[in-house]
Amino acid sequence: MNAYRPRCAARSITWIVTCRFLFLVLALVPFAAVAQDIRKLDPEVDQLVASDAKLERIATGFNKWTEGPVWTHKGTLLFAEIPANNIDLWVPDKGASVFMHPSGYTGRETFKGPEPGSNGMTLDRDGRVSVAGHARRNVWRMESDDPKAQITILADSYQGKKLNSPNDLVYKSDGSLYFTDPPYGLPTQEDNDPQKELQVNGVYRVPGARQQKPGAEPARDLLQLVIKDLPRPNGICFSPDEKYLYIADSGRKVWLRYLVHSDGSVSDGTLFLDASSDSAPGVPDGIRVDKKGNLYGAGPGGVWIISPKGKHIGTIKVPERVSNVTWGDKDGRTLYITASTSVYRIRLKAAGVRN
Repeated sequence: MNAYRPRCAARSITWIVTCRFLFLVLALVPFAAVAQDIRKLDPEVDQLVASDAKLERIATGFNKWTEGPVWTHKGTLLFAEIPANNIDLWVPDKGASVFMHPSGYTGRETFKGPEPGSNGMTLDRDGRVSVAGHARRNVWRMESDDPKAQITILADSYQGKKLNSPNDLVYKSDGSLYFTDPPYGLPTQEDNDPQKELQVNGVYRVPGARQQKPGAEPARDLLQLVIKDLPRPNGICFSPDEKYLYIADSGRKVWLRYLVHSDGSVSDGTLFLDASSDSAPGVPDGIRVDKKGNLYGAGPGGVWIISPKGKHIGTIKVPERVSNVTWGDKDGRTLYITASTSVYRIRLKAAGVRN
């Protein structure tokens, strides 16, 4: 792992200036306001997005696909740069740097797929970062905010078989952790990948994940498969009251909603919203919810805003394909957006649900 290595957007160009000097200069450049608009489909969206809201690009020049943003208790943003096998750190007024490498695949042989890195991230109530390992094929937790901190494995197999490639994750208030497990982090990203051991692309629950002691082995016999019939489960979040679990299925381009029971199981999965007819770039991916129950999810053309009743009320248009979102800043009213080679943000009226 390499800590806090400054990234250089022009590393392939042999200028006489050094990468460090260029990084310092770029850090002083004002944030770029991006030409965009809010696609308003219902007057409700005016209660969530101000008429003068501006989308800002706060960092760019990354390797193809940024993902998994999480706002830390230190007031910084961590996000995955999957093809580079990095977790990157963005610090206000300083810019972005490599926080951890490798973050996903750690094998000796060269990874043969397009996505060797880690993926989604979230915080537990103690402020510790939990990570969907993607090409590492497990779910793990950093015990402190040091990139060389102790790592605790929370899940790595189900019934003796390796997980596919954990993609995104969310904590419930009781300390249990739910995560999605499609095959995107395998070399071919297909269901017939030779390394795929499980027949399902599941959604799992880790009971008592927050309470697991640092460095302890995962409670493999307790891992629960709660959803097993989706082609590509991806983004995941709870409603504010935790009565519902939402899943973004990238394979069918839909969002689904499940009832959550007192024992942590889920049932009665229903179609929440269908985006399959929209031909704009992007699919349902990472999702978050505000305190009023509205969903904000990566989708065709940008970030879809979806009412608690499953109505598409607006889209925050983004000039790159969006992967994920998270709430940030002290008041939780800034939505941070990872999209292809850049990271964006936009101030909203709504306040988000976060740990």
